Amino acid sequence: MTSPAPAHARISVIGAGPGGLTCARILQRHGIAVTVHDRDPGPDARDQGGSLDLHADNGQIALREAGLLDEFFARARPEGQEMRRLDPSGRITFHHVPAADELFKPEIDRGHLRALLLESLHPGTVRWGHALDTIDGPADGPRLLRFADGTTVEADLVIGADGAFSRVRPAVSPAVPAYTGTGFLEAHFSDVERRHPEIAALVGRGSAAAADGERGMFAQRNSGDHIRVYLIRRVPVDWIAASGHTIEDTEGIRALLLDEYAGWSPSLRRMLTDNDGRYVDRPLFALPVPHAWAHHPTVTLLGDAAHLMPPLGVGVNLAMLDATELALALASAATVADAVGMYEKTMLPRSTELAEALDGATADLLSAEESDDGRP
Repeated sequence: MTSPAPAHARISVIGAGPGGLTCARILQRHGIAVTVHDRDPGPDARDQGGSLDLHADNGQIALREAGLLDEFFARARPEGQEMRRLDPSGRITFHHVPAADELFKPEIDRGHLRALLLESLHPGTVRWGHALDTIDGPADGPRLLRFADGTTVEADLVIGADGAFSRVRPAVSPAVPAYTGTGFLEAHFSDVERRHPEIAALVGRGSAAAADGERGMFAQRNSGDHIRVYLIRRVPVDWIAASGHTIEDTEGIRALLLDEYAGWSPSLRRMLTDNDGRYVDRPLFALPVPHAWAHHPTVTLLGDAAHLMPPLGVGVNLAMLDATELALALASAATVADAVGMYEKTMLPRSTELAEALDGATADLLSAEESDDGRP
């Protein structure tokens, strides 16, 4: 099959996260039709996660190309750039307070970023409740997308923006994510200024981190008077079941945590004991390093689907940069195949270099030593 011009191609993005939506938005700005398919039944079907910072040298570049940078700054929280480092006694060892005009990496809730991107798309762009099952068809197209609800869609280009356990990835690569040996256990605190004033004061307007070499803690201010805390530990992927508990057993898990963090200060241990509701288990996975694939003219990947790495501040930013470069390649290339080749020629080496730098870096999340900026 001859690769079509992008302006006449049937383009399907799988995944309505920041990467997929950014790609769709920039394509539409260049007059290229696109459809986004997402497994969720609707945009409010689940919690989108905590706060994230969008960097001037990648995430903000993407929003500028999307024509949304001013709206981002209107919704973002520059004060969220405040960063505190504490030792297990609760003593502050590093404190960055952002300048009034500091905008290198302001924070925004993931849900607010997703809403900003969704509002920018043409009505009907996202087809909710479309969980991809398989991709059939010849490598040179057209591809046949089969969804779990029994529907099918033909596409000249499939863009996998569907995260760590991508259903698109098997069409180009046999790689699967592996557990890193480190897990996050997420705890929630709501109405913090009134109900959890000690924790609110400890965290400040941005983030606070502490570690002792074996375990760590990262607390993050979100909008709406909400704080999320991530307890960071080296544990087996099935540690909850192996300990005889389930994720619903909040008191049982809390007792284990209090034992593990026994030497920490009472102020920090409040983040183990005072959370609202149950914990959320978030084991950390990563793709093999390096991860690359042979060029396919009809399928490509971006974000975590392409290069899942430890959560050290690059994931969403890199996904949005990927999305921008792919969309701009499609806007300028003669054919879809040419655009995919242009995009992967830049994206794959960049992601490989970064993945190699971060390989095994989950250990840094537990380090009691500080970098030059006080971060773990």
